[in-house]
Amino acid sequence: MRSMLKTSAAALAFFATATGGAFADGLTGDLKIFLDTSNPAPRATMEKMIADFQAENPDLNIETTVIDREAYKTQIRNFLTANAPDVATWYAANRMRPYVEAGLFEDVSDLWDGTEIGENLASTKGALTIDGKQWGVPYTYYQWGVYYRKDIFDELGLSEPTTWEEEKANCQKIIDAGKKCYTIGTKFLWTAGGWFDYLNMRTNGFDFHMDLLQGKEKWDSEKVRATFANWRELIDMGAFIDNHQTYSWQEALPFIVKGDAAAYLMGNFAVAPLRDAGLTDDQLDFYQFVEITPGIEMAEDAPTDTFHIPANAQNKDNAREFLKYVVSPDVQTWINDGKNLGQLPVNAKSSVDQDKFLEQGFEMLSTNSPGGVAQFFDRDAPAEMAKVAMEGMQEFMVKPDNLDKILARLDRSAKRIYKD
Repeated sequence: MRSMLKTSAAALAFFATATGGAFADGLTGDLKIFLDTSNPAPRATMEKMIADFQAENPDLNIETTVIDREAYKTQIRNFLTANAPDVATWYAANRMRPYVEAGLFEDVSDLWDGTEIGENLASTKGALTIDGKQWGVPYTYYQWGVYYRKDIFDELGLSEPTTWEEEKANCQKIIDAGKKCYTIGTKFLWTAGGWFDYLNMRTNGFDFHMDLLQGKEKWDSEKVRATFANWRELIDMGAFIDNHQTYSWQEALPFIVKGDAAAYLMGNFAVAPLRDAGLTDDQLDFYQFVEITPGIEMAEDAPTDTFHIPANAQNKDNAREFLKYVVSPDVQTWINDGKNLGQLPVNAKSSVDQDKFLEQGFEMLSTNSPGGVAQFFDRDAPAEMAKVAMEGMQEFMVKPDNLDKILARLDRSAKRIYKD
């Protein structure tokens, strides 16, 4: 489905609320925006934000096109090449790399200079950086981490772990109590990718992790083997639920709801179905994935949605002003609140709804993730490599003795895929 929304100052000014300061007062000319936020809530949020920007700039002619998200993915290269908009939504890190390398996204490093953006959005700067330059700005992200049954921890006398040894000690006590440490459903593979992300970033650091996913490091290396060795410690303990390869991530939820498993490594989108299943906030809590290698800075998975200026845009000055508006503290607070996107603002000076998981995630990503922000395995790696690698990870979780064959296969695949 594709729809067109033409925005006029007279029709939309009355919608304006105090969602941001006058960052671009008095703009004139045109601004053409393409959005992939086609689901009802994100669409309404983006259209309202654009209406507010319009109200601050009544002489600016804004034309907004909303494209179905899946259709957008197939159309983006074509519209960036011919008849490009001035602003377009997309994603950070490896998902933007093909368009950066093809010269289709504008360098916006100038926006990142100084405090207003460079420091306040520092947690995602790495994800927007290729070849030392920044190619867009973020407007929302969400945290990953360990969601756990606090009532079970309390019953067993456990506290939130901060080190790998504490994590394993907790796990052993949970197993001794007749429960599994972690629920997981690897039927659709990506959940195994989440475990690899954290284990590898905590074992070897963010830079090595990203180099591996970009084909600059070998899968059959001692560093990668160290990551899988840490993973195998949990597998050999019996930490994960049985037959996880037959469950989707949603089908794995009942194990933590019923108390058969104590924790779930997952994104914050799992909170709503866990609450819907009956868990209260007194029963459910959250902690940051623990340190494994001392001295390795903590990096997090926080998939980030972004705005970019196409290189072929006709109104780049207006587009830059719109991007500055999008990342301002008040606007980020408003678009991400529970009535709108229900996620996390990236600007460290923004605020979040009074929801303990959003508050913990915002604190973690804003102040306690100095190692960087990854976009998740299947966003940071090329699609074909992600599929092959996550198949290997699922196989490893079921048959860990196959590791040598798995890593050899991944190395062969990487040579072909990255060469192509």
